[in-house]
Amino acid sequence: MLASGQKTGRALVVHEAQGTAGFGGEVVATIADRAFDWLDAPVRRVTYPDRPVPFSKKLEQDLLPSKDKVLAAARELLAY
Repeated sequence: MLASGQKTGRALVVHEAQGTAGFGGEVVATIADRAFDWLDAPVRRVTYPDRPVPFSKKLEQDLLPSKDKVLAAARELLAY
């Protein structure tokens, strides 16, 4: 991941867990700490929002990272 951030100047972390205090946050912190000088844009995350998981499968699916959400974040990074 560090080599990719160095090569592209950008990083996008995607995972299904909540964004706060999760694995993705640690990945973002590592990238920001070790690859900061090479980054041309802030590290972006696409995660589950910081809220309780709904009982309804449909509502849960609407909150999970999706292809559209990932593509939107990637486009924002490319435009930065």
